Amino acid sequence: MSSNPTQVTAPEGQPYIDIVREFDAPPALVHRAHTDASLVERWLGPDGLAIEFDHYDARTGGSYAYTNIDPGGGRYGFRGSFHLVEDELIVQTFEFDGWSGHVSLESMRLIALPGGRTRIENHAVYQSVQDRDGMVDSGMESGLTEGYAKLDGVLAELSD
Repeated sequence: MSSNPTQVTAPEGQPYIDIVREFDAPPALVHRAHTDASLVERWLGPDGLAIEFDHYDARTGGSYAYTNIDPGGGRYGFRGSFHLVEDELIVQTFEFDGWSGHVSLESMRLIALPGGRTRIENHAVYQSVQDRDGMVDSGMESGLTEGYAKLDGVLAELSD
């Protein structure tokens, strides 16, 4: 288990979620793990689900589409566009195919910390409080926490 907890804040009545997580790796590696499709597929999503990419083009103006597949064959598609990809900031949209039209805008900042560590601060804005509550109720926090635990392992490998 990681010593770096995932902090998810969803203020009541507000249409956003803030996520903060620290990683024991420098910002350049954390950025690479978020933009290199071959690395993203190793950590993105909850435990027990496979991931299949249609495409993943993490650059300003690029887009992505992927599907999580559960052990019973259930498929859950996600897609979005990258509006800005810089060394310390990634801005993208996020949409679940099962709730089409309910798009969030996410901005993730990568902040260098002492000792070659990184803190990510992700701010996700939804079109309504109802949309935000639907995301919270979907189990996103546990899936995010499990994915970040896998990301810790990927980053440890890249650091060796």
